[in-house]
Amino acid sequence: MRVKERVRWHLDHDYRNPIRDPLWSHIHLSDGLLAVVESVPFQQLGRIKQLGPAHLVYPGATHTRLAHSLGVYHIAHRMIRTLLSHDECPDLDLEAVVAYLCAALLHDLGHFPFTHSLKELPLDHHETLAARLIEQEPLASLIRDRVGVDPSFVAAIIDESIDDERDEVAFFRTLLSGALDPDKLDYLNRDAYFCGVPYGMQDIDFALSRIRPHSAHGIILEQSGISAVENVLFSKYLMYRAVYWHRNVRVATAMIKTGLYTALAEGLIPLDSLYGLTDETFYNGFASRDGRPFELIRRVHDRQLHIAVADAEYIESEPHHARLSDLAYRRGVEDRVRSLIAGTTGRAPDPEDVIIDVPEAVSFEVRFPVLSGDRIIDYPNAGTVFTPHVVGDFTRTLRRIRLMLSPAVADRCAQPQELIDAAIASN
Repeated sequence: MRVKERVRWHLDHDYRNPIRDPLWSHIHLSDGLLAVVESVPFQQLGRIKQLGPAHLVYPGATHTRLAHSLGVYHIAHRMIRTLLSHDECPDLDLEAVVAYLCAALLHDLGHFPFTHSLKELPLDHHETLAARLIEQEPLASLIRDRVGVDPSFVAAIIDESIDDERDEVAFFRTLLSGALDPDKLDYLNRDAYFCGVPYGMQDIDFALSRIRPHSAHGIILEQSGISAVENVLFSKYLMYRAVYWHRNVRVATAMIKTGLYTALAEGLIPLDSLYGLTDETFYNGFASRDGRPFELIRRVHDRQLHIAVADAEYIESEPHHARLSDLAYRRGVEDRVRSLIAGTTGRAPDPEDVIIDVPEAVSFEVRFPVLSGDRIIDYPNAGTVFTPHVVGDFTRTLRRIRLMLSPAVADRCAQPQELIDAAIASN
């Protein structure tokens, strides 16, 4: 039996254990991958919400990283079957294919609550944490003995900081993380579905049908598939605008980030205390503690949110705006706002009552080889509406500097826009 035929036979016959999913109907697992799903480390993902505090705005957004991980695995399975249907698909070793499917299933294993909201804190990347867990017990033995692959192979596909010169690792990294990767194709659909918004829905069948393997580039996009990438990018923009960076989602995120940053800076918690938590243990461990930093976390838990009273455009070329990306510098600006409030109201707010929020940069740039006739060209030059200028406009439109005040302080401030304008003015 030829290599490709052996892989196809495996995919057709060895995945017989169904799990029902609201998006993709039945997701079929092999016996080995089912054992991984039933393990304690994977089940912990079922206790972490995919969208963090978004459920405070969209009550349906209680779906978990476990469900998302199954969805990513499902699309990865479909993607590899699609690529194998092309004659130009290289002979992929069976172990490499299974390692890729296992990596798709476990790609979010290193997540803890609010991971993506805490990028400004000096924390290990979730891919690094996932790789570490994969090479530890109990998963290492399950992957080696039940799934039948080397755990280090799976870890290397997920964590690109791992030096690995195997061609298969490079190929599967491009599949797992790219413009049309299984992660985006699942989370955009899943997040839209559970939030009850139409913006994120993707035509998975069409998207997968427009990619093909290529000996020099790993995978390429057919010219007719440009619209599939455009749909992903525009959906991503709308989901950021309406869901991920909704005003009150940003408020809740900023309150938690400020509380944790202050607790870390004051030595109240060690940095690694965030790793391995679930939503429940996060709130039980922090919201129940005494101290002003933990009061912010407790308020989020009880949905007693600050009010976003004013905002300003983030201008990347302005040095004083760029400095706001530094949390320590931002605390100084917040102190300046507190002084301004004290000057007009006669009373200075407490530190936790004033927060300035600056969303991190989000990219809509795509580097995807496109087959145009008999030439391979880069995606931005392939006739897409997502030119570098448009991509820059999308990013600029999303990023707003916001001033957030506790309700009691907001009631005392008559001109909040003047506060933020004065606080972030160049000096």
